[in-house]
Amino acid sequence: MHASTVRNLLVRGMIAGLLAGLCAFVLAYVAGEPPVRDSIAQEEARSAPAHQHGGGEHPQGTEEEEEELVSRPVQSTFGLATGVLVYGVALGGIASLVFAGCLGRIGRFGPKATAALLAGAAFVTVYLVPFLKYPAAPPAVGNPDTIGKRTTLFFLMILLSVLLAVVAVIAGRRLAPRLGNWNAAAAAGGGYVVAVVVACLVLPGNSDAVPASFPAALLWEFRLASIGVQALLWTAFGLIFGALAERALRPRQAAEAAAAAAAVDDSAATSVRTAG
Repeated sequence: MHASTVRNLLVRGMIAGLLAGLCAFVLAYVAGEPPVRDSIAQEEARSAPAHQHGGGEHPQGTEEEEEELVSRPVQSTFGLATGVLVYGVALGGIASLVFAGCLGRIGRFGPKATAALLAGAAFVTVYLVPFLKYPAAPPAVGNPDTIGKRTTLFFLMILLSVLLAVVAVIAGRRLAPRLGNWNAAAAAGGGYVVAVVVACLVLPGNSDAVPASFPAALLWEFRLASIGVQALLWTAFGLIFGALAERALRPRQAAEAAAAAAAVDDSAATSVRTAG
């Protein structure tokens, strides 16, 4: 694939990521912000007695009240939009480069089908598998001293999931000539699942991510919204980028078809001359 085509796909991938991020922002604001707001209120109510200990009197120099640098209304609107859109553009750019490397190498799939498969695989490996091991926790909830550890473990799980998926794809391609495409894909997928299960058993858990007193219904609502936002982001990206990539690659596909037709004509003419 020419560098100009890859650059064109990169731009279209970032545009698709931006549009997908916009769709995800709408869902995050409508379905995600209410449980976030309620979670913050729960945490504030839980920590209020500690701040009121001693009759409301605090020794000089030990007050913990800090003025917010960014207010909650700004965080839930402009801050949320900025974060989701930047996230969508970045992932769209990375996914478009992976698409350029995978097109035509993972089967006889067109641009739309390849984009859909890539988006589905990215959702599973980058988000769903790490989420199953380390589910999302609402902000301002849990032990703040373990945030760094929890973040490191989550990104480590993402790295392991992606690496194991790459190994599974390579193994599936190498097994395909001997087992056939379907059996090779099943074997590679089963190996990925087994490796992920082993990784989940080996890595430590996050028992202090959410306190036991936190309402289970609110926690479920937040995590369901988190999954929904990610699913919508990758679904929208797969559909939008598939359409944009197909339009970008249409001249290339037409040129390849013309070259193939010309080769067939040349072969036929050669056969006629040989027969004559």
